[in-house]
Amino acid sequence: MSGGRRVNFQFCGFGGQGLVLSATVLGTAAVRAGLNGVQTQSYGSEARGGECQAELSIAEGALRSPSPDQVDVLIAMSQAAYDRYAKRLRPGGVLLVDPQFVATPSRSDVQVVAVPVTQVATEQFGMPIVANMVLLGFLRQATGIVPEDALNHAIRDSVPEKFVETNLRAAACGKALAVERNRVVEV
Repeated sequence: MSGGRRVNFQFCGFGGQGLVLSATVLGTAAVRAGLNGVQTQSYGSEARGGECQAELSIAEGALRSPSPDQVDVLIAMSQAAYDRYAKRLRPGGVLLVDPQFVATPSRSDVQVVAVPVTQVATEQFGMPIVANMVLLGFLRQATGIVPEDALNHAIRDSVPEKFVETNLRAAACGKALAVERNRVVEV
């Protein structure tokens, strides 16, 4: 990040996908890297399986508003969430979707990136629950928004100890996926 720029993320999907944790981990990594971050979240009335979303803003300078009108990066992990929040993604922004849950939109005013994070998590770990960490590894590698060591420290600080190594390996799988696809995403 340069010039004091602010990058606004929105993670949305259904409860149980670890999207709030993803926003928390990325925000923690940003702060660890010397940036400022603010994160908010909301859940539907059902919690697991119901709608959830988290917003994260990262900046070099002060953050005066926790909830922007538009986001730069929208991560959609369910069709219902995409349908609800797509209008918040600014033209020229980045839309990252899991094609297992979201039909790849044909929005021509944004960069659409379909990443099969749930498929990778299931095939590599037998656990779709780590798709959120595959997503973070991919997002970190593709954007360079935070240093890799900051993300790894944030994962260690944010997940129960018995799951740390699995989550770190899942993030490494996401990184490898971004490298393999030669994905670079400007945010």
